[in-house]
Amino acid sequence: MSAPKTLPTKTWKSELEGRMPEAMAREIDVFEGQIALRKQGKIDERLFAETRLRRGVYGQRYDNGLRDDGTGPKPLTFPSDPLTKGPDTVWDAPGMQRIKVPYGKLSSEQLEILAELAEELSDAILHITTRQDIQLHFIHIEDAPDMHRRLAAVGLTTREACGNSVRNITACQFAGVCNDESFDVTPYAEAMTRFLLGHPDVQEFGRKFKIAFSGCDDHPCGLVTFHDLGAVAFVEDGKRYFKVVVGGGLGAVPVTAKVLAEKCPEEELLPLTQAVSRVFARLGEKQSRARARVKFLVQKLGIDEFKRLVAEEREALRDDPRWTEYLGNLAILDEKPIRPGGAIPQSPSPRFRAWVETNLRPQAQPGYYVATLTTPLGDLSSDQARSLADLARRYTGDAMRLTVEQNLCFRWLSGTDALAFWEEVEALGLGDPGASTLADPTSCPGTDTCKLGISSSRGLTAQLRKSLPVLAEDPALRGLRVKTSGCFNSCSQHHAADIGFLGVSRNVGGRKVPHFNVVLGGQWSQNAKSYGLVVGAVPSKNAPKAVELLTRTYAAERQGEEAFHEWISRIGKARIRALLESVSKAPSYEEDPSFYRDWGNPREYSTGDLGIGECAGEIVPWVEFGLTTAEQETYEAQDLHDAGEHAAAAAKAFASMVTAAKSLVRHLGGQVRDDAEDVVAAFDKHFVKTELFFDPFVKGKFAEFFLRAWARRSFETDDPERVHALLDEARLFLEACHACYQRVGATPTPITTLAPHAASPAE
Repeated sequence: MSAPKTLPTKTWKSELEGRMPEAMAREIDVFEGQIALRKQGKIDERLFAETRLRRGVYGQRYDNGLRDDGTGPKPLTFPSDPLTKGPDTVWDAPGMQRIKVPYGKLSSEQLEILAELAEELSDAILHITTRQDIQLHFIHIEDAPDMHRRLAAVGLTTREACGNSVRNITACQFAGVCNDESFDVTPYAEAMTRFLLGHPDVQEFGRKFKIAFSGCDDHPCGLVTFHDLGAVAFVEDGKRYFKVVVGGGLGAVPVTAKVLAEKCPEEELLPLTQAVSRVFARLGEKQSRARARVKFLVQKLGIDEFKRLVAEEREALRDDPRWTEYLGNLAILDEKPIRPGGAIPQSPSPRFRAWVETNLRPQAQPGYYVATLTTPLGDLSSDQARSLADLARRYTGDAMRLTVEQNLCFRWLSGTDALAFWEEVEALGLGDPGASTLADPTSCPGTDTCKLGISSSRGLTAQLRKSLPVLAEDPALRGLRVKTSGCFNSCSQHHAADIGFLGVSRNVGGRKVPHFNVVLGGQWSQNAKSYGLVVGAVPSKNAPKAVELLTRTYAAERQGEEAFHEWISRIGKARIRALLESVSKAPSYEEDPSFYRDWGNPREYSTGDLGIGECAGEIVPWVEFGLTTAEQETYEAQDLHDAGEHAAAAAKAFASMVTAAKSLVRHLGGQVRDDAEDVVAAFDKHFVKTELFFDPFVKGKFAEFFLRAWARRSFETDDPERVHALLDEARLFLEACHACYQRVGATPTPITTLAPHAASPAE
């Protein structure tokens, strides 16, 4: 492993004295001191972990690819402390640095500093996230304080970019220049960012808290429905208001936010948010991380009780001048053009014309456009970033915005300059058309750097970028979204996509094969109005075929202007599963070993002995039949849900969990009857209390889904959202059963000889 990169000889602390805000400079000094104490072993790692997370410093997966000379695979390495090797040795395990970019707004100077830092301290790549942040990977923690100082000098911070805090506040990238917005939400997002950053009322959360702003209800730019708190702008009788929603979230089980205030006056937005924060900090779950988001508190209390508690908290708040002082100058953040507007010139270039059609959006201000640059996999090189900063200075001024679809917008581009601007970005390799279309898929980091990654989401997305532009030529398909996550978490926001993928693993002939669950039925429009469900799994190498099969069938069968999610609803999940049947099976290892390697990775995804039986037939353990039966039951539950038989769907979903749990218990040789009570007791005894079921990262989260469903034991419900959540939980429990079976192996230690597992280390 490489040692920390050597910084320039100058001392950034003294060099930047006076350019950093005093409070930020003091915080960075404190963090530098905490690093020194941790290195000496004087701070417990659990405490230090939350400290560094609140400064945006993550541990990461690394060495997941070729050796430096390209000759072969490196071993995966997961040190117990991903950022240190103990108090007496060199800290040589690189991590990830997340940098907050509130509502995605970047200046040329900020972009240049980010380019310098990426080149000097990282791998010369700036990664744009789905929360309008920038991430730098392979950063050594000893380099972090001076990096933070250089960022602070240009108005950027890493504070509370991670950890149990208010994460980067997102907003529509077209705010202030959109033709459809009620009003510009930019100053409100800025005010909330400044108000909540480091606020004492947001320091005691059990989990993260995400906020989003939207200038309208109709478009997906703000995506407020899956946020802990969302604000949608509207005007009534000449006065500005926000519809405020609360308790949304994606993650493993997505939940749609509930309306907290239909009509929040602009002057009440900050105090209302503060009151919500205080209720969450006081009553939110603190022990079980799996239940510690706002959405679970809203579910537990009910939205009416949650509203009452927030109103009570609001009444008790002391007046704070910051609540309204920004309202006196809302125009302070307004952007101005630096060149005269005009018409887009004619060009014989087909690529330029295609780029104009998909990547150039007219602003509300005549003669000006928002130019969106697609960044493959959300990555910009340091050289590209420097060139883009120069382009901004010449064409648009400091009017760049990062987007939640991992792209970069240049606002206030004069139509007259469009061709010259495109020719320059084309020379940089960033002139592709298709922004925010089917040709522009989104991906989380997946197995490249994330320790939760199961399948290579970036590898699959890179492959899709080769095939999707052809499909996107069909006008019926162009507006579809494809989003890929490497695990059950929804970092790519796959639940809200037309076609979503989430990484899972399967056993085929005794070997592990990377797969992706296919999620269909999500609606990206109207601020992500609805979420999809898993309809089945396909081998990773067949995922591009699955996309082509689904999209071409939709194009052929579409009725009028029928949207993709409407088509999915009309034909039903059973038909979809039948459609995917031809691409759902992996060939044997002998037929095609490439299926047993993930995208972009030369090593086998997993190795294991093939189970060869009589007449060269495979011996299939009974547990695999049981898990397959459970999977079929989840599909039947989905079909019942689609048919409006919600109570029956809930009962069938729970039955699938019972079937899967029973399969595991019997796989260990346990004697168990078929009734649910006996299965639950045996599963709790042999898998939960022993922690045999616990994944190293999510621990007992998915076991809780099963035990909680049993504790309720009443499925007489007509609430489709509650049933939708149970279907998601059943599916995740099944995936956890698959993973547990893979960990236990085909010939496990019998129950009679099992000893309780040692407690898993705390995250």
